Amino acid sequence: MLCAAVLGSLALGGCGGSDSNDATTSTQQATPVPTPVPTPTPVQADGRPNILYIMADDLGYSDIGAFGGEIETPNLDALVANGRILTNHHTGTVSAITRSMLISGTDHHLVGEGTMGAPNDERKGLPGYEGYLNESSLSVAQLLKDGGYHTYITGKWHLGSNIAGGAAGGKTPDQWGFERSYSLLPGAAANHFGHEAAGSKNYTEDGRYVQPGQPGQPGGVGGTPAVFYSTDFFTDKLISYIDANRKDGKPFFAYAAYTSPHWPLQVPEPWLSQYKGKYDQGYEAVAAVRYARLQAKGLIPAGQAKSVDAVETLTRSAATAGNGTVGAKYINAVNPASAGYTEYGQGRVNKKWASLSADEKKAQARYMEIYAGMVSNLDHNIGRLVQYLKDTGQYDNTFILFQSDNGAEGWPISSADPTAADTANAQPGRYEKLGTDTLFGGQPGLSYGLRWAEVSATPFSQLKGMMGEGSISTPAIAKLPGQKTSLPPLRGFTHVTDNTATFLALAKVTLPSQAAPPQIDPKTGKNLNRGKLIYKDRYVYPVTGKSLLDVLQQSTPAPLRDTPFGEETYGRTAIYSADGRWKARFTEPPFGPLDGHWELFDLNSDRGETTDLSALYPALTSSLIGHWQGYMSDVGGVSPLRPRGFY
Repeated sequence: MLCAAVLGSLALGGCGGSDSNDATTSTQQATPVPTPVPTPTPVQADGRPNILYIMADDLGYSDIGAFGGEIETPNLDALVANGRILTNHHTGTVSAITRSMLISGTDHHLVGEGTMGAPNDERKGLPGYEGYLNESSLSVAQLLKDGGYHTYITGKWHLGSNIAGGAAGGKTPDQWGFERSYSLLPGAAANHFGHEAAGSKNYTEDGRYVQPGQPGQPGGVGGTPAVFYSTDFFTDKLISYIDANRKDGKPFFAYAAYTSPHWPLQVPEPWLSQYKGKYDQGYEAVAAVRYARLQAKGLIPAGQAKSVDAVETLTRSAATAGNGTVGAKYINAVNPASAGYTEYGQGRVNKKWASLSADEKKAQARYMEIYAGMVSNLDHNIGRLVQYLKDTGQYDNTFILFQSDNGAEGWPISSADPTAADTANAQPGRYEKLGTDTLFGGQPGLSYGLRWAEVSATPFSQLKGMMGEGSISTPAIAKLPGQKTSLPPLRGFTHVTDNTATFLALAKVTLPSQAAPPQIDPKTGKNLNRGKLIYKDRYVYPVTGKSLLDVLQQSTPAPLRDTPFGEETYGRTAIYSADGRWKARFTEPPFGPLDGHWELFDLNSDRGETTDLSALYPALTSSLIGHWQGYMSDVGGVSPLRPRGFY
């Protein structure tokens, strides 16, 4: 008999047991619809494993049960029983940057996403800052397709929004090796329930614009399904793609690029009501319980400090006098206050739970209830994918990797002070509609704010868009083909580019190796093809990630890397020592040190990044900054004169 999780998008129950995360089991269940058991598929004649890659959008480190969360995620928790938790897995700071590194297998500055989208500052027009996946990119999907795999994607693309021949040169998934695709092109949906306008260009299927919600299309009159909800629909579509070619003997690479739980906060029943009253206790209490669970599970060593919450600010801190003026000298990663750089912008309002009014508490608790419902719905759909593989005899021969694209999204979308919006959302007639198929105030819709994002990031510091571990270290779970038992958590530093290398190693794909001929820029004298290889008449950067296959099979694996690992986006920086112990980072004021110095943290004892050791170890800090400068030179990165986030 099929598990309820594969019986369509109305059933709440998942497959597999919970990971004992103290969550209250929901009693709300939808009536299952009988579904015929499909004929099992024999192991493909090819012999190589299938690959299922599942990416959540803006999911925080401790949101799911296996990572200490109170949100019910029985299917992800069950996956751990046949797989392995990666406790130290890293991404980019934001969606498009992570996705560019996943597809290309190398640093985002090289392949067009030096920032998320093209910058509007002095870096505009520079190589590596095109704002879409550029022609110097390899594509893991193309390599797998050329290597004999079916390749499918449903969900968020965010690497270019134009059809072939458009202004961005044709950057939809079908142009990058995906045999079948149904994708949201930009970074966020205006509405998870679709309702796209006629002629809108936000979604494509196989390179053609589609509009869920229009007549004859999903969610529209006469369309199938009659109701479109992104997470449910992307699951349905991906299963249909896999199933269409299930018996031809070829393995598949299936990329479930979910847009949940990214804002706008929306989810259908029964998930919308599942967590009613669960978060009335507020931010600090929920975070404390999560932290205790993380320690109990052994994911955080006992006694290791939790990150320090951001200082409470009831009013916005002031910008410096010269902020926004012509010639302002902003503190940045290469220009500290000690060198005469003094300017920075305003801060944000960020209240503790006790400082909220009754209306603010009511609205804020509801936001987290809806967010948690989205995560449980996401888990339900992951359960449907896994159960489909089991029911069709493909599970044992499938490599599964789950992760989030970056850490928790915290910024108030509509204002740096959410007080007015929270108060309005608590009023009768409006409060009851939060999270439903209705938007308030238009794009970009309802979000849950800074403090709940801090809870999601527990036990780490900072949020999406920054360089703290709360932004770039995400929950990750891997299951090898044929794996039946759980292995101890993998604690070594891993990165999203390693995913790419792992997929290609599993598929036994031969990577390009012929060096590209020199191409000298007459203006600079630089070789524009330095480090590139030839692939299908293009000059491309090689995959630089490391395959995880060996370390995933070893109980106590050796470190993957023996050189420092650097990163930069929006002028915010990080550099890890070769052994992964030390991390130096720069965050611009007022969110980082007001004098603009780089902070130093010992990650062996302080992954929460609570204690800045830069003054105690100045030589080590300077050495790491030097390695970061070398990294930026290698990837063509340019640190902006004014560092600031993407909003």
